Amino acid sequence: MTSLGLVPLENLGDTFSEATQATVEAFQRSRGLAITGVVDNTTWALLLEAGWKLGDRLLFLVKPYLRGDDVAELQVRLSQLGFNPGRVDGVFGPLLDRALSEFQRNCGLETSGTLTQRTLIELRRFSPISDRTLVNEARDEAGFDRPQRGPIVIWGPSSMSEVIARLLPEADFSSSRESWSVEQVAAHANAVGALGVISLSQQPDWGGIHLHYWASYKSYSRRGEQLASTVANAIARDDVALRIEITGMALPILRETQMTTLHVEHAQMPTGESEQLSKAFALAIRDFFHS
Repeated sequence: MTSLGLVPLENLGDTFSEATQATVEAFQRSRGLAITGVVDNTTWALLLEAGWKLGDRLLFLVKPYLRGDDVAELQVRLSQLGFNPGRVDGVFGPLLDRALSEFQRNCGLETSGTLTQRTLIELRRFSPISDRTLVNEARDEAGFDRPQRGPIVIWGPSSMSEVIARLLPEADFSSSRESWSVEQVAAHANAVGALGVISLSQQPDWGGIHLHYWASYKSYSRRGEQLASTVANAIARDDVALRIEITGMALPILRETQMTTLHVEHAQMPTGESEQLSKAFALAIRDFFHS
């Protein structure tokens, strides 16, 4: 964290102090993670990604995909110039490879899809001085690149999952997947061309409902925000006596899925209330994706 400028060098020590915890929390807040003050696997991975600056390394399409702040900056710069690298998520995937190759072709460079120093010089030369609307966000708002059909993947350890799936004819649900990792669920949803993903998690100590859509420090999913708002309004109309919060976050399930994804965290509820809430969810989800 010192190398990222998060902790002054003079404050560097060999103990995990309250000041260190506060710094971790600030980093988690800035990156759209759950604010725990604990350096878990997700936080550690993003700390490593934050250390990469554009130009530090060659960037190209390889599996596993390259990830980092340098990738996110490349996505932003190309998007500002009118190329479509997909969502700004810091992951070098096929859409970014295509956008970078197209930029190189427009500049008369070798269309290798690799961010070489020559390509970076041209990219910086053409980059706008002031902020511009990102192409991916404009396309998201206009409805381009949006799948018109496909299953809605329902997943997560929640009493609501099976009920919602039962009420949605196009639901892709299996109770055996409850033990799947986020990576497995995302890979399945991406492979089947899912229309959307609804991830649910029951939190015994909570007293409300938290609806999370994709948002990072660089961009956000307008479509995901709209889905969260649609579900929140449906719950409110149904007179469910629970506090509702909508938050943009960069949780792994939201980052790894390529389609509109909603992550729901909710309190433990009596069976009747859970059934009522599940029906409101299912109707809102159906109306949103088929309106």
